[in-house]
Formats: sequence, structure tokens, C-alpha cells
Amino acid sequence: MKAYRIETTLTENGTLTLQGLPFQAGEPIEIIVLERQGKPADSEDSNPYPLRGTVIRYDDPFEPTLSPQDWEVLK
Repeated sequence: MKAYRIETTLTENGTLTLQGLPFQAGEPIEIIVLERQGKPADSEDSNPYPLRGTVIRYDDPFEPTLSPQDWEVLK
């Protein structure tokens, strides 16, 4: 089963019109309607890489997470 995504807006009277669907007339299809969450996909504010360009800092990445005394407890 293939899925086709179409974004549209309801008219004032609640009518939904779908055009340009890749199906033949008379072919049975299933329609699922989902509420749009968040900003539209074509919004200028949408950033697919929100962390790009941010500073990453590692404070002593090889420092043990346990003190030497705690290693004895794990044995």
C-alpha cells in the first residue's frame, strides 16, 4: 500500500476538496484525516538542523564517572 500526502485547508462550510490524486476513477481508496501539528512545513522559521552552528563543549570526557573508592563496591 502506498501513501500520498496532500496538505490542504477546509473551507468555511467544512468542505474538503482533493485534486490531482494518482488514482483511476472508480478505484477504491481509503482516506485518513489528521489535524496538522505545529508550523507548516514550508514555514521560513522551520529549521531541520536546530543545533547546527552551536558550540559543543566536553569537560574532561575521559574522566571516570566513578571515584576509585566506588570501583571497589562494584567488584
